[in-house]
Order: sequence, then structure tokens, then C-alpha cells
Amino acid sequence: MGLAGLSLGACGNAGSRPLLSSDTHPSDYPTVQAVRYMGDLLREETGGRLDIRIYAGGQLGSERDTLEITSFGGLDLNRVNLAPMNAIEPMTLIPSLPFLFSSTEHMRQSLDGPVGDAILQSLVPHNLVGLCFYDSGERSFYNTRQPIRTPEDMEGMKIRVQNSDLYVSMIRALGADATPMSLGEVYQSLVQGVIDGAENNWPSYETGRHFEAAPYYSLTRHVMAPEVLVMSLSRWNKLSEADQELVVNAAKESVPFMRSLWDERVEGAKTRLLAAGIEANEVDDLSAFQQRMEPVWDQFITSSQQQALVEQVQQIGRDLETRS
Repeated sequence: MGLAGLSLGACGNAGSRPLLSSDTHPSDYPTVQAVRYMGDLLREETGGRLDIRIYAGGQLGSERDTLEITSFGGLDLNRVNLAPMNAIEPMTLIPSLPFLFSSTEHMRQSLDGPVGDAILQSLVPHNLVGLCFYDSGERSFYNTRQPIRTPEDMEGMKIRVQNSDLYVSMIRALGADATPMSLGEVYQSLVQGVIDGAENNWPSYETGRHFEAAPYYSLTRHVMAPEVLVMSLSRWNKLSEADQELVVNAAKESVPFMRSLWDERVEGAKTRLLAAGIEANEVDDLSAFQQRMEPVWDQFITSSQQQALVEQVQQIGRDLETRS
């Protein structure tokens, strides 16, 4: 189904058709399965009156394209990475800040509470309703040359990043050359020496076969930015208050389901990659990396509202550390 047909379909008979949802990930990916689970919950709660039809695997285009279509009301639901959101809403930069979260637990606890709610709420002026956050893993650096233990080990390396000003600034602050490119280009670029490395989570490092060309995986865990499930505000406004509550509750219930699948996927990828002979190393002292991020944070955290949320996240981290 093309986007034109999808958009036209969205204009008619909005009360009876399924909610149309897009995801660039393949159909077996945890985010897709989570939205499918959300649809199951809605179907069960409403006797089939509310349902979700998912177009996975990038059938409807890139995240930037589908995000725009969702804001115009041509799509009902959309699972997107935070990177394309950063350009339209400054509050979404917060979970993307390098070295903001000290652990996955820290990230999850922060985004499950008032901080996450505030970020989701910031999407409403962009004609989007933020429903929930899904994990996107702990991102670490991998390269073709050597283990990375200090920022100096990255000097002069060409590192692939997402098309994000924040990510480009992070790489430059570490002394490397940032090379924005699509994920699909990374493997060939590593093989041909166009880039020296990239950064991503364990499952992506495996499924993209990047480990074959770049066997050094250094566990910086520098970014734990989540993905977000959004709904078109125009579609949201067509729902009754009772149905809005059902949609929100089903989205929230899909989060632990997604996280369970994700954690299992991470452990599986890690086990297989270590068995395949990649060289993984912990980074004993992250402070040298963190110190280089101060100007990056200053560049992107420019409002008092952003700063207040950053401080809340940092306090959550301190509280977790105290309890442990």
C-alpha cells in the first residue's frame, strides 16, 4: 500500500477501521511485537472495535517521512527513534544526551516517571501524542583498528553516526571524525575503509554483520536514547475519552513486554558475538569521556525546562547509586 492510498484511507470512516501503525524495524523486532501486543490488548478490551494494523520493515518509508505523515494525520501510530524528533522538539534531546544515564535501570526509571511524561507531553504542539518509550539499547563504539579505552584511542577515526547534530557533536568532542550515513551503508563502508567504526547496541552490531569487519567492541554505553511510540493528534482527538484511556493503558502495558523481548535479544546477540571471536572490552574510566561532553551538553541544553529535567534525571541516578 502506498502512502497516498494510506493517507486517503485515513480520511474516511475513521471510527471503524484499525489504527494504522508504521515501524521501520522488521516484523519480528521487539518494538513491532510490542505494538502488536498493544493491538491484542485493545481488541480484547473492546471486542474487536479497536485494533492496530502494522506496516513494519519500512514499508511506508523512512522515519522522517512517516513522522511527518503522522503529524498531518495520514498515519495513526508510529514507532520512531528519537533522532528525527530532535530537530522538531528540544525536549527530546534530553534522553539522547551522551553519558546522561549510568545504566539501563537508570534510563527506565527516569522515563517511566514524571521526566518521561514531560517529554511525551512536549510533542503535543507538533500534532503528536507521545504514548510510551521503548528501549533502544546501550550504544557503544566498535571499530576496525583497536580497543577503545580512552578518548585518545579515537583520535582521527572516522565514525559513522545517525544524521543528528547531537551525535555529530559528540563524536567531534571525542576527537574523531563524524560521518553521518544510513545504517544500511555501514557494513560496506567498514569493509571498504570509508569509515573506521560506528556505534550501536549489541543486536544491531550483530544483525548488520558489522562485527565481521569491525571486531573491536568497546563498552562505553555512551547513549541509551529510547525509541518512542507516537499517535497522530488528529486521530487521538477523534477517540472518546474512554478510548483514549484504553490506548494509553495498552501502550503502557506494552512497555514491559517489549523490554523483556529486548533484554532476551541483547543477551542472545552478546553470547553469539563473543563466541564468534569479537574482542569486547570494558572502559574502566569513563570520566575522561564524560568530561569531553560538557560543551556538547551546553550546546544542546539551552532552556530552563530542559535543565530542570536533566537535573531530575541526575538525581534519580544518585538515588539509585545510594540504594545500591
